[in-house]
Amino acid sequence: MHLVTSMDGTKIAYDKMGQGPALILVTGAFSYRKFPGQVQLADQLAENFTVFNYDRRGRGDSGDTQPYAIAREIEDLQAIINAAGGAAYVWGLSSGAVLALQAAADGANISKLALHEPPFVVNASDPKPPLDFVMNVTELIATNRRSEAIKYFMTKGMGAPAFVVKLMRLMPSVWSNLMAVAHTLPYDAVLLDGYMEGKPLPATLWSTVIIPTLVLEGTESPVALRHGAQAIAKVLPNAKLLSKKGLGHTKKLNTRIISTELTAFFMGN
Repeated sequence: MHLVTSMDGTKIAYDKMGQGPALILVTGAFSYRKFPGQVQLADQLAENFTVFNYDRRGRGDSGDTQPYAIAREIEDLQAIINAAGGAAYVWGLSSGAVLALQAAADGANISKLALHEPPFVVNASDPKPPLDFVMNVTELIATNRRSEAIKYFMTKGMGAPAFVVKLMRLMPSVWSNLMAVAHTLPYDAVLLDGYMEGKPLPATLWSTVIIPTLVLEGTESPVALRHGAQAIAKVLPNAKLLSKKGLGHTKKLNTRIISTELTAFFMGN
């Protein structure tokens, strides 16, 4: 484990492995650097890259200086980029994709960007969270109702059936891992606030992100996720969409397919 200090003094933990161009992995909600799928993906990508697999603030071994702000998370990612030599490829999953995109728009030195199913809700007919989603998630965590926050985030935010949450509660190791990062759910909710209301993405919002960008979507994924991926691929000036079975992220990550596609993109011209 390595530590880097973010601009506000927060210690951010990361693992470094492999050799080759620097590639930073940015996790989504409920995930962290020791998440099994994340570890497997990092190991596979380390065959071709120097992989930086880090804990977003509040997760794993990273600090959690308050108050939270998206700008602080962008600074965290920039600190990892600095540790990687000042420039890097970046892959972001789900809300992590939104964070990576925001960082690129803020001027982070990202050479190429892969956005893996950012959970934008762009169609009015697609399922979307309640308008008071951020407030409700924040209140549940503030009153130490972590189990309720997990259920609420999964069912109202991610559209998971309630029985899936019940099944997870029957798996002690899975549930304990979810509980360990539940307090960061308001952070993900804030990152997504304004982008899950069933409205088209503004055409000029990320017009400054002109780096080569790959948007990944699984053909098996929920239609709302696919609509979001397709929308951001159209909005970004230099993006292409990759639709393929096995690229979905709502179940177990198919890390071999993901790593193969990421390697082809990042190593290509």
